[in-house]
Amino acid sequence: MKKRWLLAVVFACCVTAAQAQMGAAKSAPGTMIEPAKSFDASLSDFEGEFMSLAKAMPAEKYSFAPSAAVFVASQKTEYEGVRNFGQMVAHVAQANYFYAGMFGAAKPDVDVKAIGKLTDKDQIVAALEKSFIFVHTAMGTLTTQNAFESVRGNQTRASLAGGVIAHGFDHYGQLAEYLRMNGIVPPASQKK
Repeated sequence: MKKRWLLAVVFACCVTAAQAQMGAAKSAPGTMIEPAKSFDASLSDFEGEFMSLAKAMPAEKYSFAPSAAVFVASQKTEYEGVRNFGQMVAHVAQANYFYAGMFGAAKPDVDVKAIGKLTDKDQIVAALEKSFIFVHTAMGTLTTQNAFESVRGNQTRASLAGGVIAHGFDHYGQLAEYLRMNGIVPPASQKK
């Protein structure tokens, strides 16, 4: 758990530094920023990258998963049980609901388990988009008074808010490789 919290904090710092370099609205050092605003900005950055990645994979490749056939024969890695591209995108949508349902004021109004059974790209992308709306709503409930309130053991609303982003970026990195294995440059890596 400490490792996830540390990753969330490091991620938040990196996003803040990246936003500053890209000319995002700057606040004077020492300015207090509401947790809802800070975490929601990080979520928006993650959402933009993840949604573009999910949309970049062609529908017919949503069933792609790495296998031993993709790598050199001498490599002794097991691939049984590896999620395919669509399953992993659906998993992120499910996790978005899971995390936000713990730190936000509302419970998911969708059948979260059913998302894991989707196989159609359009349905998976639509479920992912709806999950981000749910997380944005949950981020809006964070205040300076409740951000570090325990909601599950030592997990606080803030640590879970950071966790949803850290978890998603973990899968983003895996899915970026899935795209590259199919000859697609991830949108965030494309030269503009």
